[in-house]
Amino acid sequence: MTDRRDPLVSLDFEALLIEWRGPAPFVFAPIPDRHRGEIAHAARQASYGWGVVPVAAVIGKTRFTTSLFPRDGGYLLPVKVAVQRAESIGPGARVSAHIEIG
Repeated sequence: MTDRRDPLVSLDFEALLIEWRGPAPFVFAPIPDRHRGEIAHAARQASYGWGVVPVAAVIGKTRFTTSLFPRDGGYLLPVKVAVQRAESIGPGARVSAHIEIG
């Protein structure tokens, strides 16, 4: 028997990938504002500090883990270089994403 827990939050969204000049990764999917409260609530249990929230994510057929970055009252999903290459995406691409917290 496995000890599988349901995620605190599971959501799907679409985003236009943006580039942000800073430490790698440089490409992010902004989480729509309508999900802010839901993520902030889950972050109380899931965050490991500095406001970042660990997530399991899927873009296209590529699954990966990362942490949401808080930014201007919302959240950004970092899109790793390996994901960008696997899905042939970059800044300006519109993507469908799925994330799970917890």
